[in-house]
Order: sequence, then structure tokens, then C-alpha cells
Amino acid sequence: MAESTVKKVNHDTCEVFCFEEEKVNRIKPQIEEVSGVEMIFKALSDLTRLKIAYALTIEDELCVCDVANIIGSTTATASHHLRLLRNMGLAKYRKEGKLVFYSLKDEHVHQLVSIAMEHSREGAGLGGK
Repeated sequence: MAESTVKKVNHDTCEVFCFEEEKVNRIKPQIEEVSGVEMIFKALSDLTRLKIAYALTIEDELCVCDVANIIGSTTATASHHLRLLRNMGLAKYRKEGKLVFYSLKDEHVHQLVSIAMEHSREGAGLGGK
């Protein structure tokens, strides 16, 4: 008895290899501009840091103690994550006496987090088209 084989067709790849040389030559040199940008996404890929960044889109400035309470951590943990966000260029801080207040570095960071949240709310976050 002969076995039948089923060929699995992958619909999300090209069936033939070809490329548009003009497009490739125009885009390829510009692609290196993304170098370093991955660090922004790496910093925000941690759930705790993303929660902190999101909290800072809701409130312009938060004390380390406030952040710790919001994310349900110790002040040491909150400080660690805030420091990392600051070192990655996503947050800034100011001291007022014995208190340290953090805010997002600029409007671009605010927009990145806000757009990601909006995208997720629309249901396009995981596996969406």
C-alpha cells in the first residue's frame, strides 16, 4: 500500500526568490540607522520597566517610593529599574531633599509607550494581522 504525502504549503513566504534591486539598493544603506535602537526595546521588554514607563505616561513625575508602591516592589527594586531606564536614556530624575523623582526623558518615550499600549488594547498585540 502506497503512503500519501501531504505537502505543507506556507502561505507567509514567497514561493519564488526574486527581489527588486532598486528598492534593495535604496533601503539597504539606511538599515544601519537602527543600530542601537534595539536597546530602547530591550529596556521596555521587561514587564517591570514597562509598568514603570507606563505609570510615567499617566503621571508626569513620580517619587521612587510611589513607583515601588505602584508596581508592588521594594524601593531598592524600583530604584534599580528606574536607574536602568535612566541609563538607557528613557527616564530622567531630579532630587528634592531626600526624595528622588523620575519622569520620562522626553515626549518620544511617552509616545512609544502610549502607542504600544493603544496597539495592545486594539487586540493587535500578539498574533494580530
